[in-house]
Amino acid sequence: QVQLVESGGGLVQAGGSLRLSCAASGRTVSSYDVRWYRQAPGKEREFVAQITWSGDRFYDEAVKGRFTIFRDNAKNTVYLQMSSLKPEDTAIYYCNALLAGPRNYWGQGTQVTVSS
Repeated sequence: QVQLVESGGGLVQAGGSLRLSCAASGRTVSSYDVRWYRQAPGKEREFVAQITWSGDRFYDEAVKGRFTIFRDNAKNTVYLQMSSLKPEDTAIYYCNALLAGPRNYWGQGTQVTVSS
């Protein structure tokens, strides 16, 4: 069992930065893959970034070069550093843990709003 709690969302102007946090409990984040997804109004949830248990990182093309996913094992937290934000980045951002089974766990989401 894994519990995920996102935080760090908010309102920011285009070109600004935000850092989202995904605090995990139940199991150490270095033992499973963690992904960030986002869902904009009227759109389907889409993949944003992933960090694997071994530390490999993957990004959607839309955020590559602007977003960075990383983790702090001591804090059992995965972060999404977002820079050069655009209005189209506006969405609810969700943290996802993928464990063997497969078993999927989701956080409650955090709202990111980028104004033009």
